[in-house]
Amino acid sequence: MGHVNFLITQFLALILASTFRSYLHPSKVSASTRHAIGLVIGLFFGYFCFGQQAIHIAGLPAVCYVVIRTQNPLIVQRLVMVVALFYLSCIHLHRQYYDYGSYSLDITGPLMIITQKVTSLAFSIHDGFTREMKDLTQSQQQHAIRKLPSPLEFFSYTLHFQGLMAGPLVFYKDYIDFIEGCHIIKQTSASAKYDIEKKIVHEPSPVKAVVKKVIASLVCALIFVKFATIYPIKTMKDDGFLASTGFFYSLWYMMMATTVVRFKYYFAWLMADAICNNSGLGFNGYDERDGVTPRWDMLSNIQVLEFEFGTNFRNCINAWNSGTNRWLRMIVFERVPKRYGTVLTFSLSALWHGFYPGYYMTFATGALIVMAARIARKLFRPAFQGTASSRALYDVLTCLVTRVFMGYATFPFVLLEFKAGLRMYLNVFMCLHLVALTTVFILSKYVPRGDEGGRAGARSRSKLKADADADQSTGFTASGRQKEEAESARTLLKPIGTVAVVEAESSKGSTGVRYRGTENGRRSDASLLQQLSSTADSQQTVHDVVDPFCLTTTTTTMNGNHHHKKTDNFLSEEDNNNSATINITTTNNTSTAKLTCERIKEKLEQETRNIEDFIDKTVTGFVELKDDLMRMPDETNGGLYIPRKANGGTGLGGLNGNGNVDGNSNNNTTSISTTNSTATGSSSSNAFLKKEIDALNAAVQQANVLPAVLSNGHAK
Repeated sequence: MGHVNFLITQFLALILASTFRSYLHPSKVSASTRHAIGLVIGLFFGYFCFGQQAIHIAGLPAVCYVVIRTQNPLIVQRLVMVVALFYLSCIHLHRQYYDYGSYSLDITGPLMIITQKVTSLAFSIHDGFTREMKDLTQSQQQHAIRKLPSPLEFFSYTLHFQGLMAGPLVFYKDYIDFIEGCHIIKQTSASAKYDIEKKIVHEPSPVKAVVKKVIASLVCALIFVKFATIYPIKTMKDDGFLASTGFFYSLWYMMMATTVVRFKYYFAWLMADAICNNSGLGFNGYDERDGVTPRWDMLSNIQVLEFEFGTNFRNCINAWNSGTNRWLRMIVFERVPKRYGTVLTFSLSALWHGFYPGYYMTFATGALIVMAARIARKLFRPAFQGTASSRALYDVLTCLVTRVFMGYATFPFVLLEFKAGLRMYLNVFMCLHLVALTTVFILSKYVPRGDEGGRAGARSRSKLKADADADQSTGFTASGRQKEEAESARTLLKPIGTVAVVEAESSKGSTGVRYRGTENGRRSDASLLQQLSSTADSQQTVHDVVDPFCLTTTTTTMNGNHHHKKTDNFLSEEDNNNSATINITTTNNTSTAKLTCERIKEKLEQETRNIEDFIDKTVTGFVELKDDLMRMPDETNGGLYIPRKANGGTGLGGLNGNGNVDGNSNNNTTSISTTNSTATGSSSSNAFLKKEIDALNAAVQQANVLPAVLSNGHAK
């Protein structure tokens, strides 16, 4: 009877969700009205399905809300977790005592969802009230809360009808954004490639996504009804089945029985997701590929195809019950030391599910298999990465192996009983346990542990080796890591047309190649490659190449066993901070280095003097221009007085004598000159017009001069 009531409430919720989105839209009613109606419908559904047991649906969040409102935010997250898990555990034990091993619908399902909500809310309050934003992860920053929820907001969040019966988990801030109607703009602006304030945001329709999910859930329900009678899970408890089945059929039955049970969960989760989407909850921006297809997967709890065709345990776990995975990651995995993360996450998951021994058998077996799978991947995967066909074969094999291991590890979860699960394992000689243990304790010793610490694949290691061989063949003794850094530096600098200016220090006997701009006749990128090639032929050693945005250049001598950092003594501090140097140790070309050093010094000094002269002329010109424009002597009778200098001073009509700032006559500048002999009898309007024309002339000339200054790389 309980399952029938569940189906009725879910289909009724699907219909009411559409009404909630249309007639209770944020533009039509207040947020309080949406909170209240969602809460009332949720309480009605709870009572319809569970009768008097529905008191616990309101009791658990009520106790947790008292803790949230009365306790210090420094410890509130721990207290709420203890209270919620204790309350949930009592209900689990009550169920096991009065209805052990039953598959009927009971109150623990909604209470498990409520526990996720209240604990995630408490951790969000702790993050928002007691921690700095810079200390939070991106996910924690997104969900941090700095305002305690009101009673209406809290109970609406925990008991709203869209996610009460089967989830999915929605975080508090996302739910409040949905109720207040700002979730569309928030998600659109997060995924849009344009400034959202300049566009009109249209609310996308969830109908297409809802129809697809409802159809998929109904298909899963039909598959479950069809095959549940062929592979019933209770058959594995029968003594006759264990005595009459062999090794391979037992493995097959494990795999098929657990697969059939999964389709029951697929139906419930897909339908719950469709209900949320139909009410407008779950919008997750637009598809990055086209920018116009709306995504309704923010609350998706299951990716059926990704789970059923996953090639390893990790992918399958990520695709299964995604809401619970997000919850476990938020409150456990991201907050404990990394070495304890996996164990504590599995432990909390087992405690949250209840106290049936089958749960703990599944989680213990799953943790062992995950450890073994990581080691096996490092051992066997590189051998299949040579060709596309071998990689495809590897994917097929790992998919099939994962199916077998998944059925082997998860059948105790649905069987529930420890004795029945252990007998089934013994019927197949604990074979996959032995395989996993052998992999962890024996085969792990053969995992290659090179400089990469066993983390890099075969392709990366072969590439590094090939780079090292190439370095040796050209006279370089750099490591593969240094080669990659040099290539990355060149790649960063090539798009902006980089060239090299060679510098040297005779005292240290080192030659540096400094990346600069291409102007002023400096050598091109080809010159850089030629310089590197020539130094390589002289049996020189390449040193670490730092990123172009680093402040200093790290120099490491491989053969001489010394390390130091240097900056360019010949350039200003600003130039040192905005350039990257490839340092190359040399032992022979000391005289050439000295000559190059002197030339660079002379060049830099000359350029510095030019810049100082330009700044002086520009500032003086601005001052005189201001004085000339503001001076209106009586002898001009209101006309514009602009003196001209004989040698082309800073007057507006003859900068440097030819209408340009730097004296170069080939600048494309339209000079509008005004002579000193302004007509005495000109009207004030003509004087005003000439004044505006001269000001425009100055602006045009200055606009032409500024890019020329910036292009030299000396914008001081």
